Amino acid sequence: MTPIISSSELNKISAENLILLDARTGKDVKQNYLEKHIRGARFIDLDKDLAEIGENAAFGGRHPLPSVEKFAETLSDLGISEEAHIVVYDDKNASNAAARAWWMLRSFGLEKVQVLDGGMQAAEKAGLEFSSGEEKFDKAALIKKNHWSLPVSSLEVVENELTNDSSTVVDVRDAYRYKGESEPIDLIAGHIPGAINIPFSENLDENGNFLSPEILKEKYSKLLQNKPEHLIIHCGSGVTACHTILALDYAGFPIPALYVGSWSEWSRREGKEIAKDI
Repeated sequence: MTPIISSSELNKISAENLILLDARTGKDVKQNYLEKHIRGARFIDLDKDLAEIGENAAFGGRHPLPSVEKFAETLSDLGISEEAHIVVYDDKNASNAAARAWWMLRSFGLEKVQVLDGGMQAAEKAGLEFSSGEEKFDKAALIKKNHWSLPVSSLEVVENELTNDSSTVVDVRDAYRYKGESEPIDLIAGHIPGAINIPFSENLDENGNFLSPEILKEKYSKLLQNKPEHLIIHCGSGVTACHTILALDYAGFPIPALYVGSWSEWSRREGKEIAKDI
């Protein structure tokens, strides 16, 4: 199953086990969901369901992963079973929470997970049916897991891999943030020394849709030429990084490691070197 699905393809699915997840973020996001969402979609919250935010971002970053046990409870509450076919959307073409939800669902061991190309805007243009208010559904049986199955890297692993030149660490933030020109979210501008910059926005075409798998494969094959095969992907807080991991999977590459803490953790950790390219 391809990890990306178009609105026209979604419109043709009538599977009984299809579950839509609305992963939009921003101010008053739950109210926005209640006012309008794709018919049948269930709301999933980035800060509450897809992260377990701690007191100090220097240890885990701004969006640390919740425990697999807590995520299992979230899935049960959302009525998600192991047989479910899940389609996730947001309004940023997966650059916010849709790709993070995809990564977590896949890492939890669920196989039938896709992201809606173009997000909510594409669904509207394609004429998908919308509704408002809460959706009614039953809870599902608890799925028991004891670990995330996709690779993750800690700050210590990232530092060690860069020291030994045994991994390519990719920073997917916008170039101005990577270069240290300014930093709109975290406390310090710059990047992890040794990390290369491939902005996630380059995964999209001029219309904001994902490039084809063939173009993505060619693009990343050239960009990562002569680099160590082992990839570690990061961003600001481990959310947008999943956009590039999704793109790489779509292109047919092995799923790389996610550095969840990302720049929000590295830049706050005392004693860590910070690079700038201004």
